[in-house]
Amino acid sequence: MDKILNDLAYAMIRIRKVEEKIDELNEAEKVKCPTHLCVGQEAIAVGVGHNLLQKDYVFSTYRGHGHYLAKGGDLKKMMAEILGSEKGCCKGRGGSMHIVDPDVNFMGTSALVGGCLPAAVGTAWASQMKNEKRVTAVFFGDGAVEEGIFHESMNFASLKKLPIIFVCENNFYAVNSPIEARQPLGADIYKRAEGYRMKGYLVDGNNVLDVNKIAKELIDNARNGDGPSLLEARTFRWCVHVQHYNETLKRKEELINWQKRCPIKNLGFSSLEIVKMSQKINLEIEELLN
Repeated sequence: MDKILNDLAYAMIRIRKVEEKIDELNEAEKVKCPTHLCVGQEAIAVGVGHNLLQKDYVFSTYRGHGHYLAKGGDLKKMMAEILGSEKGCCKGRGGSMHIVDPDVNFMGTSALVGGCLPAAVGTAWASQMKNEKRVTAVFFGDGAVEEGIFHESMNFASLKKLPIIFVCENNFYAVNSPIEARQPLGADIYKRAEGYRMKGYLVDGNNVLDVNKIAKELIDNARNGDGPSLLEARTFRWCVHVQHYNETLKRKEELINWQKRCPIKNLGFSSLEIVKMSQKINLEIEELLN
């Protein structure tokens, strides 16, 4: 358990330090594409990614750096992609919002809200037909639940009993629009699974141990032929929607409370231990950028 805890902590800190570096490069005007950072949401990517096999597939959103790294993605190729280099995983042509790397079966991110949902379902169907025992994990935000393609994808996945898990990162905001202004009060996202005869689960998206535990169960179930499931992980992004975007006062006030529930600090590691891991990661980042 201690090794698992250390691995989870290190993976989360690594994602955060990478995102902070990207933000720094943004401020220095070295990044030429829009970037959507996942600071504060690291536990979901790591908790799910820790249970996926190399052969499993991941589809993500435009806020997908953490998902890519948690799937075993190459940090050097990702940074090169964001900086527009030919050495990037998409030759510098995709940028932050369109990262694809078949080497680790990270099959894509999309600038469209919910854009990867149907592709993920199709991939899971292909895996099922080939009897490959692969699982597909698809990440999306609370805003995607308002798109028709979410419901079409859930319906088809349930109909065919596909080996896929739908992971909703509910950070309660679509840009600056709060969820209560977009969805009926009390209409919990995980309960939407009931209408498609699949199991829905709710988890604290800031508790990596909880995410890790439930993700393992759902991934194992999918691999063993038990069909799809929906996981709603509640969290909060610490950064603006995209660089140079203004925040609302309401979100700023909520952020103060959410930062007290930092997924990294709440793991129980001492400040010194976190600093040591951070220093090692910062050195890795600086070396690959030089």
